[in-house]
Amino acid sequence: MRVGVHINRFNHSGGGPALGAELAAAGAAAEAAGVSWLSVMDHYFQMEFNGGAEDPMLEAYSTLSYLAAHTSTVRLGALVTGVTYRHPGLLAKIATTLDVLSGGRATLGLGAAWYDREHEGLGVPFPPLAERFERLEEALRICLQMWDPEANGPFEGKYYRLAETLCVPAPVSSPRPEIMIGGGGEKKTLRLVARHGDACNLFATSPEEVRHKLDVLRGHCATEGRDYADVRKTVTYFSEAANEGDVEEVLKDVAGYTGLGIDTLILSPRLGETSGWMERFVAPLVPRLAELD
Repeated sequence: MRVGVHINRFNHSGGGPALGAELAAAGAAAEAAGVSWLSVMDHYFQMEFNGGAEDPMLEAYSTLSYLAAHTSTVRLGALVTGVTYRHPGLLAKIATTLDVLSGGRATLGLGAAWYDREHEGLGVPFPPLAERFERLEEALRICLQMWDPEANGPFEGKYYRLAETLCVPAPVSSPRPEIMIGGGGEKKTLRLVARHGDACNLFATSPEEVRHKLDVLRGHCATEGRDYADVRKTVTYFSEAANEGDVEEVLKDVAGYTGLGIDTLILSPRLGETSGWMERFVAPLVPRLAELD
């Protein structure tokens, strides 16, 4: 397994003025450690489990663009963007810009959205769950159409209507940026992965649970006529041992995920300063985790 890092807290001891330097240092530390993926949350407000709405939260794609300028190899993405946050045409343009400016390192992470407080707080419509999933599928189709140079015509959906799906300049990634769909919903989310996704992201709840979710995905791929092996599998992992930098304990904890076909274990530390943590903990973890496969 490869290692990714998900930056999800911005409560640096130096406050807002220190965040730019810390993110630049985190990007450098990630690449020095051999990290293959670097992501940030896409939320308006910080999560309740991470300190709450009064804690700092940076806008995701501005942050990713900044990280693109301070890195050269690591893949970048939001884990994940709620479909309600931006109009799909604009989102495709934003993701394309990140891909172009990063030299083809952008992944578009998408999900159905769930955090009602931030929508209500900033006045963003928050439709019912069933509608959000319908919007998610339309958004995926819009992005794919905008990234198809032979399909610059209109898009007519139930929720979105675009007169011209132009996207110039085109993405650098060939044939287009990777699409990652986040979530483990067995009836809708994993079906969308099989139909439209290049990668999935599950929570590392337990090896047994992840194995079950992957079996469900395999079934959806069979129904959709999709090669299951073509979907990159990732899991997001948090533990106090990882937060505290205990390499041996983490290796024991994640050993059960080997053999499941997991491409990337994405560490999600609840820390406001990750650069030093990556130097101390992630750098020695990367080769050890690779040896488990």
